[in-house]
Amino acid sequence: MKKHPLKLYNTLGRKKQLFKPIKKGMVGLYTCGPTVYSYAHIGNLRTYIFEDILKRVLIENGYKVKHVMNITDVGHLTSDADTGEDKVEKSAKEQKKTVWDIAGFYTKVFQEDIAKLHILDPDIWCRATDHIKEQIELIKKLEKKGLTYKTSDGIYFDTSKFKDYGILGNIKAEGLKAGVRVEIGEKKNPTDFALWKFSPKDSKRQMEWKSPWSEKGFPGWHIECSAMSMKYLGNRFDIHCGGEDHIHVHHPNEIAQSEGVIGKKWVNFWMHGIFLVLDKDKMSKSKGNILTLSSLEEEGYGPLIYRYLCLNTHYRKPLSFSFEAMDTAKNSFERFKEKILEIRGSDEKKGEGRTKKYREDFYKSINDDLNMPKALSIAWNLLRDEKLGDKWKWELIQDFDHVLGFDVSQFEKEEVKISDEVKKLVDKREKLRKAKKFDEADKIRDELRKEGYELMDTPSGVEIKKV
Repeated sequence: MKKHPLKLYNTLGRKKQLFKPIKKGMVGLYTCGPTVYSYAHIGNLRTYIFEDILKRVLIENGYKVKHVMNITDVGHLTSDADTGEDKVEKSAKEQKKTVWDIAGFYTKVFQEDIAKLHILDPDIWCRATDHIKEQIELIKKLEKKGLTYKTSDGIYFDTSKFKDYGILGNIKAEGLKAGVRVEIGEKKNPTDFALWKFSPKDSKRQMEWKSPWSEKGFPGWHIECSAMSMKYLGNRFDIHCGGEDHIHVHHPNEIAQSEGVIGKKWVNFWMHGIFLVLDKDKMSKSKGNILTLSSLEEEGYGPLIYRYLCLNTHYRKPLSFSFEAMDTAKNSFERFKEKILEIRGSDEKKGEGRTKKYREDFYKSINDDLNMPKALSIAWNLLRDEKLGDKWKWELIQDFDHVLGFDVSQFEKEEVKISDEVKKLVDKREKLRKAKKFDEADKIRDELRKEGYELMDTPSGVEIKKV
């Protein structure tokens, strides 16, 4: 099979680039994980699905991927301007629980959600609270390089001393006016950000640690990712991912503090997933317009239906969410399952020569910046190809599924529970068909369809599907 080069869109440079790993055959991948103060909403989960596809494509290209994901359980304040309450502490107060209970509970729920979505686990989960020592050491290195200063509420990074600050998000620091992006307070520059925050004197925090700068304090949100990624992936690695909301604050700050320490390029590729939107507005917890995976399940949409919906829109395009779109995805995914169940286990071998083109087209699509809508359409064309034997279809769809992530080998026919009344109608229809009274039999089929049941006549008998 012809190999197609892997091209990925790099936010740093705003273009698709040929992917070449730093170390042959190996890829270091860091994905920004959740802040565990509440449930992840489906907009958050869309980003993790995109990152899962990226990881699967890298593996399919023969790379050994070392994947690290953080759990932010301290330091993420309610404002990106380094003000407000710690999100985990705030949630703990509201729910009258300890911060450790809150962080532990929402971490567990998040991990359960990604398992339901068939998202591969990272090789390393790293909690911010388990890496306080590493964060303090990194800040001390920045101090020695003269890149920090102290205010009454913490230690800050001086962005004016980092030449390329904001290059990722096209931020021109000199053009920002104090108060536009942040309340400047004691900051020297509007874009400066907290590396370490001192505990407030008028209230008691549950999460705080001794430090070289104050009796008690806690790390800033951005330093966590730098310290943990550098610990597990080294001072330079291949790909760093997150949502598009990280392009203008979190990731530029990570770059500044990391490259400020090592004095050279830190990450080769920066990749970002675009928001899921409701009525042209992003889904966010602060606006209260969120849906969780559990809420979709309560409405009758399985997690893989949501994964299927996400794969139908490229990760760099907004995904407009509606329940009408979920209904369409549900119907399409159910047909997808039915097609696969029809071909599974078949030994029909015609048309083997046609498999090469399907394989090439599929891998060309996934290597073109993860073009999953195109890849999914190729999978559909494969399943509908009447000139290709089911044996070859089954072999190919299993290979494609290494990237699609549906676990097609575990698909099962859904057993439909029917009432005695429905069963009597089905039996009556069968008797009418055997008596060749097809018009009367069709009337019963139409009646059952109105009740939400679809009858399919097969060589082994009638099958009933819920619609």
